Amino acid sequence: FQQFSDPGSRKEHVKVTSEPKPGFLERLSETSGGMLIGLVTFLLAFYVLFTNEGRALRTAKSLDEGLSLVVPLDSIHSISQQNEGRLVHLAGALSTSKPLFDPSYGLSIQAVKLKRNVEMYQWVEYEDSKEYEEDGEIKKETKYSYNTEWKSEVVNSRNFDREIGHKNPSAMAVESFTAVSPNVQVGSFVLSKGLVDKIDNFKQLSLSHLEDPHADVTRREDYFYHSDNPRRPEVGDLRVSFFYAGLSGDDPHLGSADRVSLQLFLYFATLFSNSEISKYFSLSSKVTVIARQRGDQLVPYHTKSGDVLEILYPGDLSVEEVFQKEQESNTMKTWALRAAGWLSMFVGISLMTRIFYTLVDWFPVVRDLVSVGLKVFAVCVASSLSLLTISVGWLFYRPLWAVLLMLLSAVPILVARSRVLPKKQQ
Repeated sequence: FQQFSDPGSRKEHVKVTSEPKPGFLERLSETSGGMLIGLVTFLLAFYVLFTNEGRALRTAKSLDEGLSLVVPLDSIHSISQQNEGRLVHLAGALSTSKPLFDPSYGLSIQAVKLKRNVEMYQWVEYEDSKEYEEDGEIKKETKYSYNTEWKSEVVNSRNFDREIGHKNPSAMAVESFTAVSPNVQVGSFVLSKGLVDKIDNFKQLSLSHLEDPHADVTRREDYFYHSDNPRRPEVGDLRVSFFYAGLSGDDPHLGSADRVSLQLFLYFATLFSNSEISKYFSLSSKVTVIARQRGDQLVPYHTKSGDVLEILYPGDLSVEEVFQKEQESNTMKTWALRAAGWLSMFVGISLMTRIFYTLVDWFPVVRDLVSVGLKVFAVCVASSLSLLTISVGWLFYRPLWAVLLMLLSAVPILVARSRVLPKKQQ
């Protein structure tokens, strides 16, 4: 059953749906399906936790190996045969063979990447739902609201609850794209595709120096508008902006972020020496690279631990600073995956034990107690099994720490058991 109400505006309406309250067998069937999903999630947690520890230790050993072998280059403009096949460290400004063009808008820039971002003015649907029980039925009240926004992707209005009055075009007349320079160098060295992919610090390009490229295109601030009135766009209108990464030459037409950096640089230059401020400001796209030298190319370096070192950071960094950043990144990734593995295990256990809640959900007091108990059980078991899995992952690398973690994994279960016994006695 559906009931509609319209507050008088085509941008908002409310729909109420109702269905009979599911019976015990129906709820039990749904719980059984959730148990299967929980089992898959539970097993996936073991895989994530175990493989994550091996990956983290392998990466740490590879970084230690790289730090002990890396050779800083004296000059980036000469290629020494003595460093052939070795892991090298160098820093310098990016350079490209030719500028990147977008002839449709009369724009060019000497950079590693040029990205055209196209947005269309479209209807967007938002919904806010709430469920409640009334007259033995489960009712769901959903409030739909519509707003017009600039979106980079086409919003399919056919999926709207009410498409009439909120219809979007099915495609954009102009497409987004990213152009990449075919040849990127630092001094005399050519960067590999993997290193070029790491140059992704995009900044918006200022369009203030450009004229309107076509009669039906209007420039306003840093956008080109395919619109009769950019101040009051209509659904289907387009606006185009441009972003660049890896500036490889002096360009007088930079975005606002670069102009602010220039002003700050000039201010701090009156207070500090050039060597001090060079660590914090880079007016050109200077990068630091650690990779294997193969002729005049910089390619991935394969460590004995089985990992690959192919590192690029913006700015001028020392060898120690680069490897410290990599170690910090490895630590953050390790803890993020540990948290994801624990959460996956907690959700899996909760779904698999949900059937006990379903069996007693007719009794409010018992239902609430069982719900709390199941959550505590899921937290304790997920914590213990997560620690146990991590310790197994460390067994071949750090056996002493592995044994300590195995002992620690029993603590959550013992704590839960110590609290359950007094309650049973009561």
